[in-house]
Amino acid sequence: QVQLVESGGGLVQPGGSLRLSCAASGFTFSVHPMTWYRQAPGKEREFVALITSSGANTGYAASVKGRFTISRDNAKNTVSLQMNSLKPEDTAVYYCKAFINVRDYWGKGTLVTVSS
Repeated sequence: QVQLVESGGGLVQPGGSLRLSCAASGFTFSVHPMTWYRQAPGKEREFVALITSSGANTGYAASVKGRFTISRDNAKNTVSLQMNSLKPEDTAVYYCKAFINVRDYWGKGTLVTVSS
């Protein structure tokens, strides 16, 4: 079955960096776009970044553009999110998502806390 497992979250000071990873299994990873979302306390889940199946194209939310970079390794079935210049408002649970056969599959998320 489809599994998405996020890792790499933690506590970081403002201005710091973190790299999140999502390990995928149970489907043909290399043919599917992958997406990162996040959900801050008391807020709705929101789009963060998208990468196409080949990795040739990416897209970002305005709030993270220029600070976050999404990438993927189709040989290892992983998608990553490099987060730089982190701000307190980036505090959230970060999820990776795959859209397969007309439904969304989500990981359980990894918590990122940006605080001094």
